[in-house]
Amino acid sequence: MSSEEETSQTSSSSMSPPPSCSSPTAHFIGKKDDIVKAGRVTKLVNRCRDVLVLYHQGQLHAMDMRCYHAGGALQHGDIEEFNGRLCIVCPWHKYKITLEEGEGLYQAVDDPTTKPLRTYWRSKGIKQRIHKVTEVNGDVYVTLNDSSEAIESDTYQTERFRTGSLTTQPKPRK
Repeated sequence: MSSEEETSQTSSSSMSPPPSCSSPTAHFIGKKDDIVKAGRVTKLVNRCRDVLVLYHQGQLHAMDMRCYHAGGALQHGDIEEFNGRLCIVCPWHKYKITLEEGEGLYQAVDDPTTKPLRTYWRSKGIKQRIHKVTEVNGDVYVTLNDSSEAIESDTYQTERFRTGSLTTQPKPRK
């Protein structure tokens, strides 16, 4: 039996106790052809992390499914390029998150008194947890990012947010 088959059997076994979220195991997500056709899939990985896997411009990417800012469903976000970097744009509040690093981007201004206003894209740092995607013989696997450093998107990886409390966009304050 190949290690990929062992990984697939291990991650799909319902007899074992709930695994730790920091497991370095590669988890089967689906067939590459199906993901390419759908463009995006979401999956609860290791019974503890909601992951979005998306296919864009010939590449597979994986990240936490909910936006670091307010938990928006990133699977509904557009992919756009900002300053040469591909980002997913949260459909709720238009936060820009790089696909490669999980950085939050925003438009900055050095001198707000200068006319015309000159803006540029700047990083807020890593805000969204990015996971490793591997393809083996047409099967797609995700290995969870097991960094112990807290990342803002971790906030939305709890049962509270998994049970549907974020099914609609929050109402704006008056």
